[in-house]
Amino acid sequence: MPQMDKQICIPPELPELLKQFTKAAIHTQPQDLIQWAADYFGAMSHGEIPPEREEFEHAASSHWAELTPDLLKILHSRVGGRLIIHVNELAQMWQVLNLPPRLFNSVMNVGHFTEDIEWLKFLALVCSALGVTICKTLKIVCEVLSSDYDGGSPRIPFSTFRFLYAYVAQVDGEVSASQVDRMLSYIEQDIIGPDGLIKVSDFTENPKIRLE
Repeated sequence: MPQMDKQICIPPELPELLKQFTKAAIHTQPQDLIQWAADYFGAMSHGEIPPEREEFEHAASSHWAELTPDLLKILHSRVGGRLIIHVNELAQMWQVLNLPPRLFNSVMNVGHFTEDIEWLKFLALVCSALGVTICKTLKIVCEVLSSDYDGGSPRIPFSTFRFLYAYVAQVDGEVSASQVDRMLSYIEQDIIGPDGLIKVSDFTENPKIRLE
């Protein structure tokens, strides 16, 4: 008779393993996530280096446009300020800009997006492919979202930054929720002025702010 009350033992190293897998998937953008995952864990089980950079190397030799903040700014302008966009419409915009379809599919998989996509979350994950670190990712997102044209440091509403930082940190998995809260509280109380905006230089040049 089967033992229905038998406890399942979860290896203590599993959470860290899954964090590293998620980060590698974002940076690699595999077209077939399931096959890539099989290759990833297969390599680890044999003591080999997982195929984290393979997709970037492939993209460099392909005929697709190179992903840049300027192209993302164009894409953002075409989204037109909407918070939610349908996957088919976004895929069409992506195709018109000749951006790599494998990156699109990878972001869809990593973000668990379906038909209605939260644009800011999608944008943040795309920027993470360029930024790698949380700080650099948020810098790129700010540059894409900013509407300042005076040559100064790009600015966005602090409320938007709060949302993006919390989401990127959650996906990254390396930063605790308590650290995120501490950093956001410090920025809000000591950095943000009456206009409610945060500049890129506020979090990239202040030694007291550690987003990682």
